[in-house]
Amino acid sequence: MNGAVGGAARGASHSGPVLAVDQGTSATKALVICPERGVIGSGRAPVHPRHLPGGRVEVSPEELYASVLASGNQALAAAGEPVAAVGLANQGETVLAWDPATGAPLTEAIVWQDRRAADLCEELAAHDDELKTLTGLPLDPYFAAPKMAWIRRHLTRDGAVTTSDSWLVHRLTGAFVTDAATAGRTQLLDLESASWSPAALAIHGLRDEPLPEVVGSDRHVGTTTAFGGELPLTGLLVDQQAALLAQRALTPGAAKCTYGTGAFLLAQAGRSPVRPTTGLVGCVAWRLRDRTDYCLDGQVYTAASAVRWLTDLGVVAGAHDLDRVAAQVPDAGGVVFVPALAGLAAPWWRSEARGTLSGLGLDTTAGHLVRALCEGLAAQVAELVEAAGTELGSPLTELRVDGGLTASAALMQTQADLLQMPVVVAELPDATALGVGAAARLGLGASLAEALPPEGKPSAVYEPRVSPDEARDRRAAFRAAVG
Repeated sequence: MNGAVGGAARGASHSGPVLAVDQGTSATKALVICPERGVIGSGRAPVHPRHLPGGRVEVSPEELYASVLASGNQALAAAGEPVAAVGLANQGETVLAWDPATGAPLTEAIVWQDRRAADLCEELAAHDDELKTLTGLPLDPYFAAPKMAWIRRHLTRDGAVTTSDSWLVHRLTGAFVTDAATAGRTQLLDLESASWSPAALAIHGLRDEPLPEVVGSDRHVGTTTAFGGELPLTGLLVDQQAALLAQRALTPGAAKCTYGTGAFLLAQAGRSPVRPTTGLVGCVAWRLRDRTDYCLDGQVYTAASAVRWLTDLGVVAGAHDLDRVAAQVPDAGGVVFVPALAGLAAPWWRSEARGTLSGLGLDTTAGHLVRALCEGLAAQVAELVEAAGTELGSPLTELRVDGGLTASAALMQTQADLLQMPVVVAELPDATALGVGAAARLGLGASLAEALPPEGKPSAVYEPRVSPDEARDRRAAFRAAVG
């Protein structure tokens, strides 16, 4: 392994395939991507986060690492040919403590959905405005810094405490780095300089922490032998920003929403930092070619995880079953579902909120519950889209979408209805892996035009089927339920 951090990988061709690994919340997905032939191999390894009392969510760090190796090697075996480099995407706000000398984890990984640091956020409430100005992020246990401080207060003072990407990269290459976009998810990064903020570190009690170097998403950070032979690791990017890149959202106002474990809306904001006033988050989109782009960000904490909740209750057999069950009824039958099963994020930022179901009757069926879930998810995303338009000075005209739940026609049609705009489903659902694959190719010296996935035809386009008045009434009912 080589821990050196350098520029573009030397001696490696940017015209060959790359291995792109998306280490996610419930699974790690890997693609072998060829610039001419597209995806030529894929792999997937499940991840099993544990949902514990008190809003705690943990996962074994070793399981995360094993899933990276398993999915990556599976994709390489399927492709049957060598690759030029590796790119790695990560969950963003998931953190752990680990020993930089040995690479051994010292704690479990605390997943981004975890709420245990809520009390610490309450203690720091007086610093909320200062932190928003410094970092673009509101005080909330969703972000990494409160979790890092919780680990230091309750679990261990040893080793380093970082987001999961730094540990995974260290295990793969020996380097101690994080990319600028992932660092921007900590609430410790100065939004103006895209470097660590001494003031934010002091507020969180993390002033003396060993911190990884903040690098661009297209940096050659080292080499790994984890996938056979020596391969340069040349692409690093947090998951949602990787999907934004794959969706070719390169100009201000271009937006996407990824429907995975949660649902995440990002809108490109250009080269200047943004500090939203609508409840959205302003953060780093990426640093590529030594230039930093910024974006607006809005979050729905539970999307596919809410579907899994319905699955565990026996309402559906899984995400693939949503459309079949939804088709049993024409609408939600007056049922309103606020799927805040892990709190409400943007634009409300109510970490104490919990999910609610109202309007239930003896005639309520599984179909009504599924329709109400689709309505609740789509209504939350609609709030984020509206806020993004306000921040950007003009409303969005379409929403590009990706992620596993975009396979549900019931959800996507509901989304188009409530947005009153077209919903354009990506040709390939694995946008995060495609985006970090593009970053890896940039790290090999390719141009942006060469690195980005081709602009394929959408797999589906959903147009609104209801009137603006009906959409407004349905969104008002959701807002009332949130209130």
